[in-house]
Amino acid sequence: MTDVPDPATPTDDPYLWLEDVTGRRALDWVRARNDETTAAYTDRARFATLQQELREVLDADDRIPYVVRRGEFLYNFWRDARHPRGLWRRTTLDEYRTPDPDWDVLIDVDALAEAEDENWVWQGATVLRPSLDRCLVEFSRGGADAAVVREFDLERREFVADGFHLPEAKSSVSWIDADTVYVGTDFGEGSLTTSGYPRVVKRWRRGTSLDDAETVFEGKPDDVAVRGVHDPTEGWERDLVRRSIEFYRSELHLRTADGLVRIDVPDDAVASLHREWLLVRTRSPWGEHPAGALLAARLDDFLGGDTTMTALFTPDAHTSLDYYAWTRHHLVVGTLSDVSTRLRVLTPTENGWHDEPLAGVPDIGSVDLVDTEPDVDDEILVEVTGFTQPSSLLHGVVGDGRYETLKQAPARFDATGLTTEQFFATSDDGTRIPYFVVRKAGAEPGPTLLGGYGGFEVSQTPYYSGVVGRGWLARGGTYVLANIRGGGEYGPDWHNQAIKQHRHRVYEDFAAVARDLTERGIATRDRLGIQGGSNGGLLMGVMLTRYPELFGAIVCQVPLLDMRRYHLLLAGASWMAEYGDPDDPEQWVHIGAYSPYQNVRSGQPYPPLLMLTSTRDDRVHPGHARKMVARLLESGYAPDSVRYYENIEGGHGGAADNAQLAFKTALAYEFLWEQLGG
Repeated sequence: MTDVPDPATPTDDPYLWLEDVTGRRALDWVRARNDETTAAYTDRARFATLQQELREVLDADDRIPYVVRRGEFLYNFWRDARHPRGLWRRTTLDEYRTPDPDWDVLIDVDALAEAEDENWVWQGATVLRPSLDRCLVEFSRGGADAAVVREFDLERREFVADGFHLPEAKSSVSWIDADTVYVGTDFGEGSLTTSGYPRVVKRWRRGTSLDDAETVFEGKPDDVAVRGVHDPTEGWERDLVRRSIEFYRSELHLRTADGLVRIDVPDDAVASLHREWLLVRTRSPWGEHPAGALLAARLDDFLGGDTTMTALFTPDAHTSLDYYAWTRHHLVVGTLSDVSTRLRVLTPTENGWHDEPLAGVPDIGSVDLVDTEPDVDDEILVEVTGFTQPSSLLHGVVGDGRYETLKQAPARFDATGLTTEQFFATSDDGTRIPYFVVRKAGAEPGPTLLGGYGGFEVSQTPYYSGVVGRGWLARGGTYVLANIRGGGEYGPDWHNQAIKQHRHRVYEDFAAVARDLTERGIATRDRLGIQGGSNGGLLMGVMLTRYPELFGAIVCQVPLLDMRRYHLLLAGASWMAEYGDPDDPEQWVHIGAYSPYQNVRSGQPYPPLLMLTSTRDDRVHPGHARKMVARLLESGYAPDSVRYYENIEGGHGGAADNAQLAFKTALAYEFLWEQLGG
C-alpha cells in the first residue's frame, strides 16, 4: 500500500478556486485548456470524419424509437438532426407496428427553448393515473439534475397556465389526484438534506400557495432524501413515504388515518407494494434468507404480524437477481447467470407461486424488460441485444408464448468476423473476475479499449452500441467490458465486498483484468486504453495514479477524484455509504490510500490522459476534474500528455444533445486511437 497522504484542509488546497463553477478565473482556465485540446485533436480530417459518422449513428432516422405505454398510447422522446433538443410524442400500438408511424407531437423542446430563450433539456414526464389526461413535465437548463416542473394538458396539448409549477431545483413531485400532488423541493432554509435533495414532503393542492402546502413528513438533515407517492391502482389506492437514510438504507411508510405505519423490514432491504403483495429484496441476510433474495408476503398478513416470507428467488454462486417488474397478473424476474440474462415468470396462485421461464423470447444476447402496464394487462415490451447483435424490440403477452418483433434496428457497423468471448481474471485475493472481449477472430493485439464501473451495485451487461461499433470496432479496435466488484453482476455481496474500507478490491479487480488481457495476448500495455465516467471516472483516476504501468492511455469522464472533499460537493454526501466518511480519521486511512487527487506524484510513468467533464454537472462537481488536471500540470507533466475538455452544457451525462455527444465521443476515440498507435 502506498503512503497515505495527510488530509488536505481547504487552506492546503491551492486549487480550491477551480471549484467556483462559473467564476471568471475558473472559466478562463477551462477555456484555455479546451482550446489546447481542440487545437490538438479536432483540426484534422480523421476527427471530422469520425465525428460525422458518430453523429449519423446518433441521429439515424431508423433507430428504434423506444416507448413506454400509458393507456392506449405509446410515448417516445426523440432526438435527431432536425430536432437536437427533441420531441415528446405519442402514437398507438397499431401505428407503431407500421414502418413509418404517425406520431402525435406533444412538446417540441427546440421550439419551446427558442420561444423562451432557454437551453432546455428534456428530463421526463409523469402522467396522471388513471385519467391519463395530465402530466408533470421536467426540463433542466443545460442538462443539470436540477429541473423546473410544469403541468401539461395532454388533451389540449398545452401547458396549464395556472397549473402546478416548480422553479429550478432537485425536486420530487408525484400525482395524488387531478388537484393534488406530493412535492419535495427547495422550500427554503433547512428544507434540503446535506446531499442537496428534498428533506420535507408536502401535500400541495391546486390553487393554493406552495408555502401553505401541508407537511406530511420530515426527514433528518443527513438523510439522502425523502419522497411521497400515491398508488392509484383501483381497489388498492394508498399513499406511501420513502425515507432514504443512506444510499443503501431506507424506510417505507404507509400513510393511514392514524398516521404513518412503517413496513418493518431491514432498512438495507428494498420493499415495494403491488396490489395485495409486499415484495422485499434483501441486501444482507434476513433470517433464513440470504442477501440477494426476492421475498413475498401478503401485505395485510405482514402488517397483522405474520412476517412469514415466501422466497421467489434465491441466488447462488453464479446467478443473481437483476430486476423485476409486475404485469397485471404476473411478476417478471430478470436474473444474471455469469452475466448472461434470463427471464422468468412468477404467478401467484391459490397453491403458492408458479415459476417458469418466459417462453417465446429468444435466448441469445441480453434480454431486458422495457415496459409493462401493471394496472391494465399482461402485455410487455422486451429488448434483445448483444455486442454485435442490433437490438430488437418485441411485444407480447405473458403466458401466451408468442412475441412479435415490433422494431428491428439495422446494423450500424460491419460485424463480420467479430467474436464475443468471456474470460475470467484472478484478482489479488483469488476472486475470479469475468470480462467480455469483442474483437476480430485471430487478430494480433491492436488498440484495445477496456471499460468498467465497479460501484453502486450497477451491473455491466452486453449491449449493442453503434457508437462503440463504428467508432472503435469497425476501425480494427478491440473492446473489453470488465465486470469488477462493486457492481451487481453477482448480487449485493459482489457489491458489498468492495465498499468503504474494501474499496481497494475494485481497483485490484480492474488491474487484474488488464494484466490478464496482456497475459492472454489479447492486448499489450502500450496499446491498452481505458475509459470510464462518474464512479468509473474515479476508477480511471486510481488506475492513473496507482497502476500507470498497465496502460497506454486513459480517458476519464465526469469523475470523482478529490475524495477528501467529495462529500462536501453537490450530491457527494449521499455517497458516503459507498466510499466512507473522509472526516473520520480511520476511514480516511483507506480513502486517502487511493484518492487520486491526493496521490499525484511527480516523475511517475503516467500514461497520456484526456479529462472530460461538464460545467452543468450538478451531481459530480466539475472541480474534481479541473483540480486534478491543474495538479498534474503543476507536478511537471507535459500539457500534451494531460488533455482537458469541459463541455459548458450536458449535466452529468456530459452532453445536452447528439451533436455534443458526437463531438465528445469522437474526441475521446481520436485521443485513444492516436495514443494507442491505431
